[in-house]
Amino acid sequence: MNLERLKHARPGTWTPPLVLALLMTALQSLPADALHALRYDRDAILSGQAWRLVTGHLVHADFAHLAWNVAGLALVAWLFAREFRLRDWVVILAASTAAVDLGFLLLEPQLARYVGFSGLLHGLAAAGVFVWLVRYRDGATAIVAAFLAAKLAWEHVMGPMPFTSQTLALPTIFEAHTYGALGGLLGAAWLEWRRRPGDPSL
Repeated sequence: MNLERLKHARPGTWTPPLVLALLMTALQSLPADALHALRYDRDAILSGQAWRLVTGHLVHADFAHLAWNVAGLALVAWLFAREFRLRDWVVILAASTAAVDLGFLLLEPQLARYVGFSGLLHGLAAAGVFVWLVRYRDGATAIVAAFLAAKLAWEHVMGPMPFTSQTLALPTIFEAHTYGALGGLLGAAWLEWRRRPGDPSL
């Protein structure tokens, strides 16, 4: 199993996830009324408050919810940050955001409100797994890909993962994870298709 790629990240690859973590922490410190104005709210979005389609992914129910997502972001960054340039992080995040939002609006009309980064986090993870599958195809890739696939399957069959749901103050919307993962896969596939021959990064 070749884990050499996990030892040395390119300079600056931790900057985007660090900025995201700091931004989400700052937003979570806002008063409750401000947080409510930023969360995904179906009726408000359909009434024209389109910013919620983005900000809803950056605010959380509480600091425990935020902590889980920041920890997940750190893990994804450690595994995959070196595979993406800054502009590629933006593409993956945009694709994941669009996939979750469209999934909610078109396929989950009963979902009135939502907060949290987990949908986009699964998009980043799926993008990283896709790139590993294309580039490396080794034991580490197989393990991480199997874990992500098993987690998504568990959530659809058995419900939320028990070690996270027990610590959260709100139900886990696992559909966000699936939509985000699909968006991340599509974004990474598009970036890989556009990659110039011989370019080692997306």
